[in-house]
Amino acid sequence: MIIPIKLPKEDKEAIVHKVQAYFETERGETIGSIAAEQLIDMMVTELGPYLYNKAIIDARALILEKTSQIEDELYSLERPTRGKK
Repeated sequence: MIIPIKLPKEDKEAIVHKVQAYFETERGETIGSIAAEQLIDMMVTELGPYLYNKAIIDARALILEKTSQIEDELYSLERPTRGKK
């Protein structure tokens, strides 16, 4: 199931302006806000799942690292018992 990503209006407006500025500065082209918004929508639809999955992979790696650190800390807190040599 694909859940569409909906950007808040203020964020989308800011991104539209950045896309327009990029086209003007880097390409010497002027694009309107509708064209910029359509480009953003297409990029979110196409790139969103890849970026989301990468974020999940990064979060999973960080959690595993932190869990390992906690596990090491817990082992260091263990006290020796008479049965262990």
